[in-house]
Amino acid sequence: MAAVTGGKKKSKAGGLDHEQIIMQFNQMRQEFRGIMGKIGELEMEVNEHGIVIEALKGVEPERRCFRMIGGVLVERTVKDVLPALENNKEQISGLISKLKDTLTAKEKELKTFKEKHNIHVKGEKESPPEDSIQTADKTSGVLVAQDSS
Repeated sequence: MAAVTGGKKKSKAGGLDHEQIIMQFNQMRQEFRGIMGKIGELEMEVNEHGIVIEALKGVEPERRCFRMIGGVLVERTVKDVLPALENNKEQISGLISKLKDTLTAKEKELKTFKEKHNIHVKGEKESPPEDSIQTADKTSGVLVAQDSS
């Protein structure tokens, strides 16, 4: 890790220095990405539940089947497992919608933070100001913040 030389500069807004702003921004982006990842995982689970439910609908209700519950494989009948799977699918879908609401709120919070501290991420598509159109670098993931002092 590189050593920081010179004094820390305080920004006018909020009393945070440049490094703290960048760290906070990166943390917010990481939280945003984490929520997106969790939504993806849960959507895959909903799809898997849907596939299993469709497969079990064509099977006689008294037929035995196996279900994994908390890492333990248990034997049940289709008539016992099918309602539980449908209930789980509904609950996961509800959780996904709540996470999407949270994701929207985080996105707004992140956008507000970027605008407040004048943060620009290289490689991120933004609409440039009309008076100064510049070509964007082809690299991605590099954080660039303009110092307001």
